[in-house]
Amino acid sequence: MIFNVSDSSGWIEVVCGSMFSGKTQELIRRLKLAIIARQKVQVFNSHLDTRYASEKIVSHDKNALEAQPVEKAEDILPLVNSDTKVVGIDEAHFFGSGIVDVAQKLADSGKRVIVAGLDQDFRGEPFDNMARLMAVAEYVTKNLAICMVCGNPAHYSQRLTSSGNRIEVGAGDKYEARCRKCFKPEK
Repeated sequence: MIFNVSDSSGWIEVVCGSMFSGKTQELIRRLKLAIIARQKVQVFNSHLDTRYASEKIVSHDKNALEAQPVEKAEDILPLVNSDTKVVGIDEAHFFGSGIVDVAQKLADSGKRVIVAGLDQDFRGEPFDNMARLMAVAEYVTKNLAICMVCGNPAHYSQRLTSSGNRIEVGAGDKYEARCRKCFKPEK
């Protein structure tokens, strides 16, 4: 999607799906297109995501873009410059419900807001903040991965390690994509 961001209208785009479905890759693609179109872009990520780099968003295939790590969603608003046209936010599921208000305020101020994140946790339960973002977004893209067991389309993130935490940062060492048939939710 390539959009012309006017000074009078903003909107929210959500890219969601399971682990390894290409969410960050799609976010980077959209942000790079905006940069090519000479639109000022600012990118933010959760400070928790240090898998590949602390000041970049990085896809699993190592495509990267400079980003500013923030602790909570509310930290983003004062960091966005007035002349910024496009705001990218990765790993939105790491942020609390405040991410919805932040995205709304940015869009209301005329910015294109592109948010990427998991729509479900390792149990297959929705992340409420992502569900709320999808409800208020003008555009929603749900990416599918490929099941690592049978090769079917996958929309679940199977956790391979035991942990009591809902959020556990990891990649192929801790998760794999699974289809409905092969997904075994942790109880």
